[in-house]
Amino acid sequence: MANDVCKEEVYRDLFLRLVEPLRNYLYYHCGNAPQAEDLAQEAFLRLWEHCQKVPPEKAKAFVYRVGYNLFLDGIKHRKVVLKFQKQQTEDKAVTSPEFEYETKEFEARLWATVATMPEKSRVVFLMNRIDGCTYKEIAELLEISVKAVEKRMKGALEGLKGLIRDS
Repeated sequence: MANDVCKEEVYRDLFLRLVEPLRNYLYYHCGNAPQAEDLAQEAFLRLWEHCQKVPPEKAKAFVYRVGYNLFLDGIKHRKVVLKFQKQQTEDKAVTSPEFEYETKEFEARLWATVATMPEKSRVVFLMNRIDGCTYKEIAELLEISVKAVEKRMKGALEGLKGLIRDS
């Protein structure tokens, strides 16, 4: 009975019956039609490779599980690739003297700009961006409204926008 999936006509029937719903299921997860098609094809290939072990009544669950696992494997792979690329970029940036010089120069201009901000805007900016306080926390600490915090932050960010524009 377990060998039934290995029979070409049984496999073909399973394929014709399940491929479209499987593709739709995978498309729902990945949002990419060609990728969903590839995952479905690979899932059915794996079914064929393991046809001895999969009874026909478990074939649907098998291809859905394999397809979904392949989708997750693809995500994990892309994360590893992105992490590696990011690390490579960081390594290049660290080793470049030009990058280090430009970074230090920009940082000096940034702190000079922060120093020239009105005190109220500077305090709000530093509490939010350096200390990580939320607008609500800042409002409570400074005993002002959240709206006032937003207005002060807007002023601070507009000053920094000029610095970035001039870079």
